[in-house]
Amino acid sequence: METNGFRLFPAALTLRQQQDLTQEVLALVELAPFYHPTTPGGRPMSVAMTNLGERGWVSDKGGYRYQRLHPTTGAPWPGIPDNLVDIWRCFGARDDAPDACLVNLYREGARMGLHQDGDERDFSAPVVSVSLGDTALFRLGGVERRGATRSLRLSSGDICVLSGASRLAYHGVDRILSGSSQLIPGGGRLNLTLRLAA
Repeated sequence: METNGFRLFPAALTLRQQQDLTQEVLALVELAPFYHPTTPGGRPMSVAMTNLGERGWVSDKGGYRYQRLHPTTGAPWPGIPDNLVDIWRCFGARDDAPDACLVNLYREGARMGLHQDGDERDFSAPVVSVSLGDTALFRLGGVERRGATRSLRLSSGDICVLSGASRLAYHGVDRILSGSSQLIPGGGRLNLTLRLAA
């Protein structure tokens, strides 16, 4: 499926690939624990976050930005696994490597409001998103916040790409279909978002 640069690749990863990737990412984030960031206005987010790569996306009263150190531990983020770099190159049609991977953990009841991924320096580079675990009801709009939107289901193993005219499209997660997958220990959904931040 492709619309204005938004591409969805259903079941792009086999179950074994999903299991291996989940185990690898969860092992890495033991070095960079999940935390619940706040918006610049002080509102806590329902999604738990951490990062992999040279730079990590953070949010707090200082605003939205990328930084090299975990805001809680003060340590550098763990590196991005080679298989995620391969996904970036294959599905993002790139020869380079991402320098940031935002790792979002959605437990039951977590959601993400409509937003743009607009804190990167080069919007010609895509955003490549990998879904693992419970199915998400994903909302995709256009480049205007109040424009029309549509709802899609993102299931475990799906990969989607925001590029071209959709690179700055508003998007979010309305809700998670709790229990639709048994992949994530304790339930929920992992979303791995590969980006070129700098």
